[in-house]
Amino acid sequence: MTIAVKKFGDYLISRPAGREAYLAARSYTLPKDATESIELDFAGVKVLTPSWLDEFMRGLEETYGPGKIKILPSDNLSVTMSVQAIREV
Repeated sequence: MTIAVKKFGDYLISRPAGREAYLAARSYTLPKDATESIELDFAGVKVLTPSWLDEFMRGLEETYGPGKIKILPSDNLSVTMSVQAIREV
């Protein structure tokens, strides 16, 4: 399943907003089958911070496992740097 992250906003910048986005996705978007893989598509997102992404990813990884989450390539530098930052931690 591919999730268009842009539906959570153009500017994804705070930890509380990342948690809220995860909870909304869990309730309405995410598959109920925890064995399904998830792809995150950041096309159209203007700004992404590591704190937002960390909070969103933490929820996904707790439910689906870290191996089930894939981040699609992006030419947006804030997306690329945020992904790199949370993967280093």
